Amino acid sequence: MFSGTLVGSVFDRGLVTRWQWVCAPLLWVVLSLYWDAAGKKTAETSSAESRRSRGVHLFLVNAALLMVLAPLRHMHFVPQSAAIMAGGLATEAAGLCLAIVARRHLGLYWSGEISIKVGHRLIRSGPYAKVRHPIYSGLLAMYAGTALVTGTWLALAGLAMAGIAYGRKIRLEERNLRAAFGAEYEAYRRESWALAPGLF
Repeated sequence: MFSGTLVGSVFDRGLVTRWQWVCAPLLWVVLSLYWDAAGKKTAETSSAESRRSRGVHLFLVNAALLMVLAPLRHMHFVPQSAAIMAGGLATEAAGLCLAIVARRHLGLYWSGEISIKVGHRLIRSGPYAKVRHPIYSGLLAMYAGTALVTGTWLALAGLAMAGIAYGRKIRLEERNLRAAFGAEYEAYRRESWALAPGLF
């Protein structure tokens, strides 16, 4: 009895019955399944970040995901309207599509960790023509969309945490790519944006 009352006072039972909230974690499951399947077709790694560094990133992004999905009560930064929640879900779906398209363009050179593959070359096709980290753009859009679906201040904090995690990863990855590709990567940096054309 006590635990049921406690759960009811903390979690928003109305939110978890909304189709938008039910669909939001399913899109993350689709991403995870695709990532696992595609991750089996990559080139051999030549060098990679430390396990500690990778662990820090995984902790941040997984904690952020739990935060954006948590259906808490009385903590909303936007109203729980069907239109806002549907807009958030559409943003999340668009981010998923961008991440998958970008992942396909990376092909054998993709890695979850910051690494250089054997025979690695710089990819500048598809979304990489204008944006250096379109997978991260897509993932951050997924966090933002999910945060709108949930609509809580905790979800907003989770989005901020995801931003910190990917900001850190971009900084480390660009340092790694400059070391591997030198002037070629510097030219690419001058001709592209990190996450969104015209913004960042």
